[in-house]
Amino acid sequence: MINFDETSYQTKSAVLFVIFNRPDTTFKVFEQIRSARPPRLYIAADAYRPHVEHEELLCRQAKEIVSNIDWECEVKTLYSDENLGCRKAVSSAITWFFDHEEEGIILEDDCLPANSFFKFCDVLLEEYRYDTRVRHISGCNLQQGKEWGDGSYYFSNRTHVWGWAAWRRVWQDFEDTLHKYDNEQIKNKIKDIYSDPLVCETWVNTFKDLKAGKIDSWAHQLDFANLFNNGLAIIPNVNLISNIGFGIDATHTFNDNNVYANVPLNKIDEIIAPTFFLPEKQADMRLLIPEFNIEQRRRKLLRKKVKSMATYFFSVFSF
Repeated sequence: MINFDETSYQTKSAVLFVIFNRPDTTFKVFEQIRSARPPRLYIAADAYRPHVEHEELLCRQAKEIVSNIDWECEVKTLYSDENLGCRKAVSSAITWFFDHEEEGIILEDDCLPANSFFKFCDVLLEEYRYDTRVRHISGCNLQQGKEWGDGSYYFSNRTHVWGWAAWRRVWQDFEDTLHKYDNEQIKNKIKDIYSDPLVCETWVNTFKDLKAGKIDSWAHQLDFANLFNNGLAIIPNVNLISNIGFGIDATHTFNDNNVYANVPLNKIDEIIAPTFFLPEKQADMRLLIPEFNIEQRRRKLLRKKVKSMATYFFSVFSF
């Protein structure tokens, strides 16, 4: 059990801050990073897109914000000369970060951390440094008040990336192209992790689309790296990261009325490990069911089955 003060904690971990074209959210997140005063700060920024109006100015303003470092800190920057897109820009920044650091904290410009998040990551990065069962530390909790287990955090199979921490040993398994795996392998192995056939189907289709380059994301690849290595992710039982980036100018999260937009921040006064070292699969399903639109798809399949049966009986008994 570890106690700490929410308002004054200064992190021991290195921090990677990934920015782009949103000076408004960049400022808010950077202020929280400043309060935590990391000893080493890595800043990565993708280049503006020439065809997007005013984006060059917005990118420049974001870089100006993060130049205001007023604490003793070793700073490294990775500023792209050409636009790489979300998938390549973020994943290459994380690779660059772990080329220099054995472990650390990763924040994007729309992921607002509570001060507690930094302590949470510091403690658990050290606690599970050499425990290869654990591969990911998340800051966000999307359970809407539902707590799992008897600790201040629980274990999950999902790697939420709205503010997270990890080790170089984990990122070494990251594959942007997923070239080691083929579609037939995935069909069989996903069934070993999830029992719901529609959840399995969605993961398989996501895998296919990623390999085909149809999804401009790096986060699903991290999910697969965790799933295929039978890894556990840590999720706090209160929310320590708020995604403040929902809106029309977002890359993926457009609806600012989304239930996961601007989730209030909490704090953790003590860190208590759960008794059982097992993933809370029901907690994962609580999020996967709406994310993968499972209930609506089940109803659609049921209607189709009923219609098929009705057609069959009509053909058999009509004479």
